[in-house]
Amino acid sequence: MYYNLIASAEESTVLAQYVREERAPYGSYQSEASLERALIRLLEEEGYAYLPIHDEAELIANLRTQLSVLNDYAFTDAEWERFFKTSIAPASDGITAKTRRIQTDYIQNLRRDDGTTKNIRLIDKENIHNNRLQVINQYAVEGGADAGEHAAAHTNRYDVTILVNGLPLVYLELKRRGVEIRQAFNQIRRYQRDSFWAGAGLYEYVQIFVISNGTNTKYYSNTTRASHIREMDAAGRKASKKTSNSFEFTSYWADAGNRLITDLMDFGRTFLARHTLLALLTRYCVFTTEEVLMLMRPYQIAATERILSRIKISSNYKTWGRIEGGGYIWHTTGSGKTLTSFKTAQLASAMPEIDKVLFVVDRKDLDYQTMKEYDRFEKGAANGNTSTAVLARQLADDGARIVVTTIQKLSNFIRQNRTHPIYGKHVVLIFDECHRSQFGEMHTAITKAFKKYHVFGFTGTPIFAPNAAGAGKPSARTTPQLFGDKLHTYTIVNAINDGNVLPFRIDYINTMKSKDDVDDKEVRAIDREKALAAPERIRAVTKYILAHFDQKTMRSKAYSLKGQRVLGFNSMFAVASIPVCMAYYEEFRRQLREAGRSLTIATIFSYAANEDDPEDALPDEDFDTAGLDRTSRDFLDDAIADYNAQFHTNFSTDGDSFQNYYKDLSQRMKKREIDLLIVVNMFLTGFDATTLNTLWVDKNLKYHGLIQAFSRTNRILNSVKTFGNIVAFRNLAKATDDAISLFGDENAESVVLLRGFRDYYDGYDDEKGQHHKGYAELIAELRAKFTVGEQVLGEVAQKDFVRIFGSILRLRNILTAFDDFAEDDPLLPPRDLQDYQSAYLDIHHILTGQGNAEKENINDDVVFELELIRQVDVSIDYILMLVEKYHAANGADKSIIGVIDRAVGSSPELRSKKELIDGFIATVNTDTRVMEDWRRYVTEKKEKALASIVAEENLKPDETEQFVASTFRDGRLKTTGTAIDAILPPVRRFGGGRAAKKRSVIEKLKDFFEKFMGLVGE
Repeated sequence: MYYNLIASAEESTVLAQYVREERAPYGSYQSEASLERALIRLLEEEGYAYLPIHDEAELIANLRTQLSVLNDYAFTDAEWERFFKTSIAPASDGITAKTRRIQTDYIQNLRRDDGTTKNIRLIDKENIHNNRLQVINQYAVEGGADAGEHAAAHTNRYDVTILVNGLPLVYLELKRRGVEIRQAFNQIRRYQRDSFWAGAGLYEYVQIFVISNGTNTKYYSNTTRASHIREMDAAGRKASKKTSNSFEFTSYWADAGNRLITDLMDFGRTFLARHTLLALLTRYCVFTTEEVLMLMRPYQIAATERILSRIKISSNYKTWGRIEGGGYIWHTTGSGKTLTSFKTAQLASAMPEIDKVLFVVDRKDLDYQTMKEYDRFEKGAANGNTSTAVLARQLADDGARIVVTTIQKLSNFIRQNRTHPIYGKHVVLIFDECHRSQFGEMHTAITKAFKKYHVFGFTGTPIFAPNAAGAGKPSARTTPQLFGDKLHTYTIVNAINDGNVLPFRIDYINTMKSKDDVDDKEVRAIDREKALAAPERIRAVTKYILAHFDQKTMRSKAYSLKGQRVLGFNSMFAVASIPVCMAYYEEFRRQLREAGRSLTIATIFSYAANEDDPEDALPDEDFDTAGLDRTSRDFLDDAIADYNAQFHTNFSTDGDSFQNYYKDLSQRMKKREIDLLIVVNMFLTGFDATTLNTLWVDKNLKYHGLIQAFSRTNRILNSVKTFGNIVAFRNLAKATDDAISLFGDENAESVVLLRGFRDYYDGYDDEKGQHHKGYAELIAELRAKFTVGEQVLGEVAQKDFVRIFGSILRLRNILTAFDDFAEDDPLLPPRDLQDYQSAYLDIHHILTGQGNAEKENINDDVVFELELIRQVDVSIDYILMLVEKYHAANGADKSIIGVIDRAVGSSPELRSKKELIDGFIATVNTDTRVMEDWRRYVTEKKEKALASIVAEENLKPDETEQFVASTFRDGRLKTTGTAIDAILPPVRRFGGGRAAKKRSVIEKLKDFFEKFMGLVGE
């Protein structure tokens, strides 16, 4: 299926180099309308047909015409009505069902009038240029009480829509130049809330969203938007989560040299070029088993196409079986290599000349992780194996097109099978991060056995001459020596600049009195390791980690993870050896016990044959516990017993049970159920947990091993996590500089590492001479312009306040990870911070026009950092603790009421509950039992408020009660579907009465849900 495109299309999806056209300056102002006109002219030049379609009837009529042309079939009216209702716009379908229909079920079944059936394609994925592209603008969706039952909540006009075979698959939201593009992202949220679902819901077919202000342009998938909507509209639990559902996960387009293409006109000539857009829609999307639509990024597509091209050319010239027939991809850790490799394997396996694709990983744990990811991308697409015997069966099975295995199993297979039919087959071998010491020998054995092969390597940290030299072994070869040409590069500097991974902040904590250069000399290494493992040093390091754990992992800062509100992040501790690991685990348990403190600590290690290998790669550490000495294995069993007691599991160090322990531990790390994981080498490569923000290091690392270990911390999650924290108890400064310069470029350090404390606190001038205001400067500016506790009046002043205070919040988020920064900073004491925060939320309420639909666009040029406010949000438990204090003082200490008012006023979560809290405080007397009475008070108020809504709106009582119970249980008010309809009273379907009634009910339930959510533990 995919091969036809490779064979027929000489042009690449991603241009090798984009040269921007010289154009006249835009002048001082370009309106949104003129930007829109310019884009449409450009698309017409690109071969799009412009249509003056502005309403749904015209859209549906055009859809019928386009599908008739694509399928060379004329629908009868009856056939079209049937097909439209059952295969295009079923009433029960939402975004997920429509996405599946485009991505996987794009051939639909038509029942013709004569009873026969015919396949109807919605999109042609085999011959992509059979698809017809059209562009429309200012498409109108009517809303309001008089617009009918399925009308939008408000009338909306959409900027620019690209139709593919008549279906709206790409939508562009434009803002005028100078407006923050995050506002375009937020605007799409409003459309989702108010109108994408309206009428037949055809706009729920949009697969790709593009947001632009002319100067800056980004794209993202429909599930990024849809998941964001679900989270943000969970009234009363307004989500602060920033995962793949939010603005941080929007992407830039670029050329193959990673030069960003941000201007809308340049973006139009590249991303929106017919071939590129159709290739992205038909080949470079992955709709996962979790129903998430992943759009590949330009560097991922470029790498995939370079490999496919190399296979094609090499096959034509019969250069297989030689180094010229392969190459390597250098894509930094965390940039999505697994997705790139999956798509490469998928497309290569579909080429008719290729018999099998082998994806070979370094270790058994990576084998498990890769199969888990591949199964997420497409269930059953790849074949995993638990033994060499299973691998042998898969290699003999022509139906197993993609096989994932470890280099050890493949080496064992070759050793055990001197002859085998697979050796003569046309095979693609893709190696992922194969850096272990014996890889050179294994590679040689593999390439000797296979005859007709192409070998490709994926690596985030290639082996070059400088980091191969330390091995001291003739078999240690560089990545170019093993794989050949470098086919594509995307370094850590590219990834950080694009916002795809985070930079690092490094603390060097000196725990030994020694000369600075001792670490760089390999003399007296054994004596030094003994000193580093001394009990008093281990005590001191443990004490430091526990003293700074909350600060480094941001335990005072809250966000939402999988619908649950959690505080802060988790961390990993990399240590030098198994004995040291054991000593640290015992010391942590002892100090925690003595302090009466609760942190969930776990450890994992296994036998590593070459623990003392001097190479930069982390030593081999597999699931082999049989090689451990009795003391180590007994200790590990005891540590696993602690884990079993904590999580009610039943693991041990025996065979499969130990592998299952690894898998369970891996999942709990990702869910942030483990606070601190102590490791020797396991988990330091290939393991991704977005909740992990800190790596404590007490072992020597360099080059590949250093970047791999550090990169466990720099996955993007949300606006609270802005960097990866590295706390080193060894002098790794030179090793860090060497690694960054090797794997980045000459300017890498300024991008990869955060600046020092004083730069962020006092301000600094960057390399271009531009001044960046520091925390102290911004607070001085804030105090000079806005007196604490006073209302900020006037739109100009309000926007200025939002700009300054937002900058303070962002800097404060960085500064809190520094030991030098005190949370009760004298420049902005907690009381003043709360007062300013309260004003910030007041302005947010005013400028976003909450409750006023006509005032949505007034804040185009301001961005609110609500996630950074929610991270320090106070909880209802904290408020009740203050009420307890007030009660204990017999109501005499009125200052507590002021503290409560400030805390509630500064909280996005509690502001809507202020009336309830104030009402309860008024009832407090000497007989009050705060917690018990609070629960009773809230329950009574909640029941009374719901009864009032039922009476006012004449709702069905039992159905409403069930609906509300499920709403509190799910944490989300569902405003579409049959459940909400079931609670409504009988109303005439026509004339707009039912739609108006439904809107009124939804608004009242939203207010009710926001007021009572999270108060008494539904």
